[in-house]
Amino acid sequence: METLSGHLTLKEIAREAGVSLATVDRVMHDRGGVRADTSRRVREAIERHDFRPSGAAADMARGRASKFAFVMPAGSNIFMEMIRDQVGQMSGWLSARRTTVETIATDVFNPAALAETLESLVGRYDGVAVVALDHRSVRAAVDDLVAAGTWVVTLVSDVPGSKRHHYVGIDNVAAGRTAGTLIGRFVGPRSGKIGVVAGSQSLRDHAERIFGFNQVLSLEYPRLNALNPVEGGDQDGVSEAIMARLLADHSDLIAVYNVGAGTPGVAKAIADAGQEGRLVFVAHDLTNFTRRCLLRGVIDAVIGQDPGHEARSAIRVLLSLVRNEPILAEQEKIRIDIVMRDNMP
Repeated sequence: METLSGHLTLKEIAREAGVSLATVDRVMHDRGGVRADTSRRVREAIERHDFRPSGAAADMARGRASKFAFVMPAGSNIFMEMIRDQVGQMSGWLSARRTTVETIATDVFNPAALAETLESLVGRYDGVAVVALDHRSVRAAVDDLVAAGTWVVTLVSDVPGSKRHHYVGIDNVAAGRTAGTLIGRFVGPRSGKIGVVAGSQSLRDHAERIFGFNQVLSLEYPRLNALNPVEGGDQDGVSEAIMARLLADHSDLIAVYNVGAGTPGVAKAIADAGQEGRLVFVAHDLTNFTRRCLLRGVIDAVIGQDPGHEARSAIRVLLSLVRNEPILAEQEKIRIDIVMRDNMP
């Protein structure tokens, strides 16, 4: 068993107090069912050695495994694939904590399909992380999971009107404001129209980004006219067609903000129209593709969020909820990165 900060193991604390591992665990987590004098002996032993248990040791003491599900978008969203890959890379770390994570793919753009998937998880998992659509049927499904005793964390896209326990992701209104400021500065003194391509405005992250974006343009760059967002479902082919139509319909288009995925499609339409380098292009998420676009000058800036941090944060938060331990807010805060060709990591 792992040696901890007071140079003793959980087993040695139990031996010194003359109790079982399970009793130490009950005392440490205030679960009750322990006599006052026994609880006092355990707490004195803990304080005497400044004992701080690791999560792995506590899980071993409980003798109970935790099972989590990550509900992710089906399809070829590169950023979501990066989150799935990061979860997979944590298998050893998770195994040491007697925890398993299963990834479940579904159509997150379809509220009925997403709600049905969430409903099917009731009673099967200790915790669920979900890329969520802000829709009444999804809110109801989340609330049903919570009512059944499942810990629920929303990931990347939130459902704040639900009873979910925690949100893991960036401040998307701030991300949209950042995009607005970047485009406003990049276009300089020019005036014209700005195309906005979204996955779905029913996704809370996309809706909030658009809100922040329009807020900055209307207040600080009134010479720029943001067109109504067009939804491409985060699909490359659909996004390509949308971008081609925007270029054909608006000769005064000077910039585009791609709110979600589908960036390869938008970039292809821009290249096919010979608009690379002339059209200001701001997108989200640093991937191998957006890296190449930054280097070629197709994309001017990428607003990034760390998929590894988000995967680790969602799992840490679920573990904290299951163990009734505090969530370290500063550790779990996901920051907004601005990446350009000159500072690409």
